[in-house]
Amino acid sequence: MTPVQFNPAQMMNLVDMYRQQQTAMEQARQAQAPGVDAAQTPGAVAGANGPTGPFGQLLTEFVGEVNAKQAHSTEMVTGLLSGKDIPLHRAVIAMEEAGVAFQMMVEVRNKLLEGYQELMRMQV
Repeated sequence: MTPVQFNPAQMMNLVDMYRQQQTAMEQARQAQAPGVDAAQTPGAVAGANGPTGPFGQLLTEFVGEVNAKQAHSTEMVTGLLSGKDIPLHRAVIAMEEAGVAFQMMVEVRNKLLEGYQELMRMQV
């Protein structure tokens, strides 16, 4: 494999993309509603087998996959910036995959919360 000559401007763009992704993750963590406990989550509704039921396991696996993509992305970028033999395009692809997975997870969470809030507004 022949070494690729990096343009410093391209490296700065990669670093900026990485920092934006990390900032978005941190903002999403902080934006979670404070005071919401496990008993108020949609998985804890009676008849849904509790938070450890099939639906809860599905969500847990989904979050685990997103976390794994984020960790892989961080590993790739760190390796690239430290001079390891990691192709630039693979690092960028890993970052984009992690970013898209995270955005999808946030949207799924938002839809679940909207559905839960709608159920709570229903009059019996």
